[in-house]
Formats: sequence, structure tokens, C-alpha cells
Amino acid sequence: MDFKVNRETILVAECVYDGVSEQGLEIDYILPDYYPDVFKLVKSEVTPIITDYSINGGRLTYELRCDIRILYCSENGSVLQCVTQKQTHSKSLDLGQLCENPTVMLKPKCDYINCRAVNKRRLDLRGAVSVKVKVIGEKKQEVISDIFGMNVQLKKTPVQFTSKKVVSRKLVQLNEEIELNTAMPSVLSIARCECTSVTCEKKAISGKLLAKGEASVNILYSCEKEGAGGLEPMEFSVSYSQLIDADGDDSYDCQVKPEVLYCDITPVQSRDGESRVLKCELEIQLVCSSIKTTTVELGLDAYSTTHPCSTASTKITAEKIPSVRNYDINHSSKICEGEDLPTKIYSMRCTPKNVNARLVPEEKKLCLSGMLTYSMAARDSSGMIVMPDKEEAFEESFDIDDEFLNSECSAEISVRGVSYTISPENVLTAKAEIGAEVSLSAASEINVLADVIVDGSTKKVRDGDYAIKLYYGAENEDVWEIAKRYSTCISAINEENELSGERLEQSGMLIIPIINA
Repeated sequence: MDFKVNRETILVAECVYDGVSEQGLEIDYILPDYYPDVFKLVKSEVTPIITDYSINGGRLTYELRCDIRILYCSENGSVLQCVTQKQTHSKSLDLGQLCENPTVMLKPKCDYINCRAVNKRRLDLRGAVSVKVKVIGEKKQEVISDIFGMNVQLKKTPVQFTSKKVVSRKLVQLNEEIELNTAMPSVLSIARCECTSVTCEKKAISGKLLAKGEASVNILYSCEKEGAGGLEPMEFSVSYSQLIDADGDDSYDCQVKPEVLYCDITPVQSRDGESRVLKCELEIQLVCSSIKTTTVELGLDAYSTTHPCSTASTKITAEKIPSVRNYDINHSSKICEGEDLPTKIYSMRCTPKNVNARLVPEEKKLCLSGMLTYSMAARDSSGMIVMPDKEEAFEESFDIDDEFLNSECSAEISVRGVSYTISPENVLTAKAEIGAEVSLSAASEINVLADVIVDGSTKKVRDGDYAIKLYYGAENEDVWEIAKRYSTCISAINEENELSGERLEQSGMLIIPIINA
């Protein structure tokens, strides 16, 4: 009897690298002559950004830029001074193997930062930044999709996977001048600037993608208010619109993710010596992913009703198009009370870090957790500017659909707004409105058939001459396993016992028809 095996070659996801890379920071800085002496250090901050990366052979190389700000006050005034430095580091990692069409995920974070004044003119800074690195590659895997002959029974399942993925990047540079309104004081120096969020909408136009959105910029600058030094918060948005070459046709699902690479604000001084115009420079990287999925019937298990049969299995990871879910989180924290209450508050912000997303299948829940750092810019009772931090852990759970319970998940947290209240009992409480964007990748590991060998020269020996057998089946028992145990056909069992599902709905006696060669 002829025996034929049909095979499919599919692309499966393979984790090539998953680890953490660390980078130390050291600065020995002497103040230029135009800076006043250091009287009190207020705060030091480091913002790490991945500006570029590439894979050549089996090595990943990325560029890490660390934007450093050191804030201090001088003895003769309460105006906040800001020292800015940038450090660029190039890092190379051995992936251990070559990978095709890799997807690279790089997430930098500041682990710690310490700054001290060696003397009135010299600052010493030490810190560390870590980058979480994950590289997913593609490999071709040959699997069995159908078998004919030798009375072989094949258990199949439909598997949806990514058949093609194309990732491209486009750099968007934005330059805009923002004029202060008449009610705002002029700028002395920029104490902080950050791009807090970037929205992005996409639309297909003649084989291209139109990506447009807004970048929200938040700044805090030093100024003179009411005859004394102070701080002024300010927010504005910058619009962008870009055409991106989109690979593939309508069968591809395209997603565009904006990433902020650079955000800098420079005061522009007018002829009268005042700075009432801010020059904003932004660099945004648009990461465009075009994904095409295909569904293929793949073999999970096989046996012959008449001949000895052996199988070999392999584990594959079927990657699908991620599904995005958005959730709202409201969080509050008691910042301080009583004598610790500042005399004036200029601004309040909230920064998330160490965000973790995990699924709890038994409870059908998605759990989001991490840390929130509330940062206040204020003036204390002595008249000095202070910027204390308060860290709070958060954890929120949300219902999740059954189809995503075994998915890979990741989350990005953005703070939409922060407000604060002071109670009659002098308790300062901050409240943050947070948006969570959760990506659910229904990538699942499946054991599929890689090979089937049937011994056509030998037939199975039965323990007797009979046409049927009686078998007591347990509730939820797999009908396939029953048919395999008795070397019969699963369709014969279903027909004889009027079964419709893959598992027994209830316990009871079954008639097992025996198939003879």
C-alpha cells in the first residue's frame, strides 16, 4: 500500500537572545565661569535613550545616549540652575547565532544616579543604566500537514502564524518655535523638558501609509516671579505628518509605533534681553511593522490501525498579529503632611518604571504592576527650591478574554495627567490618570509532528478475534486517545456512539468498532 506524507515549510518565531546589558555612568564636572557656585544640590536625573541599533552576522550593536541633568541652587539666590550633559555609549552583544529577519526589543532604564558636590565648583556623578534586550528571529520549520496510506490516522489542528513580517523605520525631525503668552514670565533657564506622549494615526494611501499625530511636550523653566526666583510649568504639542513606504498588499496588517529619540528646548533671547520664545527640537522614530498571517492544518499525532507506527514531534512557536488593549488606571498617593508641606508647589509629575504585565489564567485576569514615582517641584519653608520624590507601588487587574489567556503580554504605561489636593488637615495628595496599552501576542508553543514511520512489513497482532469491544469512558476523556489505544478509527467510534465532540461529555459505556486489515 502506498504511503505518502505531505509536508509544509513554515516560519516560526525563535528567541535568539534574552538578557540585560549594563552601562556605568561617571562624570567629573567643573562648572564654567558663567555658572554660580553650588550651595545646594536639588536633583540629578538621567534619561537613557536607544538612538540606533543594527545586527551584523551574530552580533547586535546599539547606540545608547544618556541625557543628564543636574539641578542646584546657589547661595546668593533661589533661582534654580541646570547643568546638562550627554553621554553616548556604543554596545555590542554576541547573540550566539545568526538570525533571519530579527525583531529587536531594547528597553533602557536608569538603575540609580548619585551626585555630590566635591566643592563649590566641582560636581561628581555616578550612576548605572541597564538595557533589557530581547531578539526574536525567524527560522524555517518543516512539519507534517497530511498523511495518506497504510491506514494511518492523523490528528490535525489549524495553526495561524506569521508567514511574513517586514519592519521599517523612519526618522521624523520636528523644529518649532513656541512663544510664551503675555501672562507667563520670561525664561531664565530650562530645568526640565520631556516628551510625555506621542499619538499616531495611520491611513493607507496608494500603497503607502500616512502616519500623523501629536507629540506632547512638558517643560519646567526657571524664572523671576514677584521679585524672587521661581519655576513655571508649561505644556504644548507639536504636530507631524509623514508618508511611509508600506510593504505588501491589503492582506498585510500594518502597525506604526512612534518612539521619542530626542527632545530639547532652547530659550531664544530677544533684543531686550528677555527670552520669551522657545525653540523646540524633536526627533521621533516611526517603527512600521507589516505582518501577513496564514492558517495551515498541521499534524499533532498519528497512528496506523493495522501497522506498527512511530512518531517524532517538534515544538514550534506560532507568532500571530498582536492584539492591543487599552485600560485606564487612577492612582493616588499621599506625598507629605504637616510641617513637611511646602510653602509653594510649582508642578507635580508622575513617572512609571519597572512595569510588568502578566496573565493569571485561572482567574481570567490580566495583572499590571510596577512603580510610580511622584516628583514635586516646590519651595520649602526656608525659601529654597526642592524636588522630592515619592515612590509608590501599584497593581491593577482586568478581565481578559479566554482566547488570550495563554498569550505573551507586554504593557506600556503613559501618564495622561497629574493633579494634587491639600486637605484641611494639611495632607498633600497627588492623583495620576494613567493609560495602559497592553499588547497581547497570541504566540503559542505547540508540539507538532515532524516525522512518521510506518512498518509496512509487519501487521499489528490483536489479542482476539472480535469485531467490537465495550469500553467505559470517563467524562472529558479524549476520543482520539481511545481510538489510538484500540487501533481503530475515531470516526467509527463517533458514528457508533453518536458522539460529536473531541471529548466525552459524560461518563458511560462506549462501543468500540474494531477495524481489520
